[in-house]
Amino acid sequence: MSIAQFYAGQEILITGGSGFIGKVLIEKILRSLPDVGKVYILLRSKKGKNASQRLEEILQIPLFRRAREEQPEAFKKLIAIDGDCQELGLGISSLDMVKIRNVNIIFHVAATVRFDDDMRTSIILNTRGTHEFLKLALDLPKLKAFVHVSTTYSHPDLREVDERIYAPYIDWRTAIKIAETYDQETLNMLLPKSSPEHPNSYTLSKNMAEHIVKEYSHKLPVVIFRPSIVASSFREPFPGWIENFNAPVGMVMAYGTGLMHSNHGDPDVKPDIIPVDMVTKALLVTGYKHAKQNEKVPKLSGELEFYNCCASTQRSLTMSDIIDLGIETVFDNPYEKCIWLPAGSMTRCAFWHYLRFFGLQVIPAILLDGLIRLSGHTPVLMRLQRRIESTTKVLKAFTNTEWQFNNDKLKSLENLIGDDERSVFTFMDYCSGDMQKYMRDIVKDAKEFLLKENPISSSAARVRVKIFWFLHHTIQYIGLYYIVKNLLRFLYKIIAK
Repeated sequence: MSIAQFYAGQEILITGGSGFIGKVLIEKILRSLPDVGKVYILLRSKKGKNASQRLEEILQIPLFRRAREEQPEAFKKLIAIDGDCQELGLGISSLDMVKIRNVNIIFHVAATVRFDDDMRTSIILNTRGTHEFLKLALDLPKLKAFVHVSTTYSHPDLREVDERIYAPYIDWRTAIKIAETYDQETLNMLLPKSSPEHPNSYTLSKNMAEHIVKEYSHKLPVVIFRPSIVASSFREPFPGWIENFNAPVGMVMAYGTGLMHSNHGDPDVKPDIIPVDMVTKALLVTGYKHAKQNEKVPKLSGELEFYNCCASTQRSLTMSDIIDLGIETVFDNPYEKCIWLPAGSMTRCAFWHYLRFFGLQVIPAILLDGLIRLSGHTPVLMRLQRRIESTTKVLKAFTNTEWQFNNDKLKSLENLIGDDERSVFTFMDYCSGDMQKYMRDIVKDAKEFLLKENPISSSAARVRVKIFWFLHHTIQYIGLYYIVKNLLRFLYKIIAK
């Protein structure tokens, strides 16, 4: 049975449908699985809009254009369910519980992925939310697969991570109890000391969630799916789709707009970056394998399967390569919002970084903010510099460390895809693709989807970059001239004495 044939008539429940991976997963299901049964999307009410209104708003974004053209009828299968993964019982009404009773496959994608989120938010949503959802799944008699989306960085103290469970860092029940009982300030002091191996609340909360899933593996057909750094789409529904500043996108755009000129980290680290469409296709194949397997013989032995969705040994670009490619791409097709020359690099030397940070970022930001204030507008550049600096500190553990994520089990899923469906579901082709072109597409398409600019730069933007280039190098040469001049004068005085 083909993957598309298997999913025909199956009912699916997706959490995190408003997130990056969730949206692309919904789009892929609509376009490539048109005969699927009902697809329930769990969404919380937000800003006065209920789940149905939010879903309708999500479906209007450019991501769904191709699906609307190819499979317009499939959109009728989407059903919004009001709920909140931060609430006990998930906030799902009894009426909606009746609606989802026949769900066959669950993709639990919902999570806060912010590395700088407070400990309470991360534990309540990522850890307790997973527990609440697993308890709900016990009441779904036709469930064949529960695919929990974790992260390859859930064990940051290990430099090599296999597709298996590891010993817990902290008891998840204790962590949830603490998060429910104590104030945020106390949480931020207690939990990091209990688990110093974790650089942030995200990795710790996702690690604990994995152990909750493990405990339910005797009761539910669960499987854990661990993506690495998820970035823009490689091919589907079109190359370059992105909607957030996460992964390398935010850093490259900071360089590209002239806001950033230095970063402290190891330029030779090869980050494990994967496109979002690789993730969603691998998710659907994972769901297919385990649902089909449990359809015949329910496997509730407690043996939990893991899949590391990553590039693994096939990574080729270093942090330095990514920054250089980004700057080169922006220089060829400048952003309209450039405030200075796209230039800079990553350095291992903290002294050199902070010298450049203050000289090329902070001081210019103070001067320009002064001019902005004099013109009667609200200064923004120092606020942006503080945000850039706080973000680089949060990411420091990741820009200085290279992990090896083994993914043999993930690669074996490719064997389940028939020849007639390879063009639809194959996902490992990204790893053998042109990585330089992929990074260029990320930077180029971020101009359209994140900065909301025309994909092709205006003549004014190109002229501005040329002016910035002249000013940038002129200031550098003048500064170098005075440094050398004063150094020679100082040396002359010493020799004269």
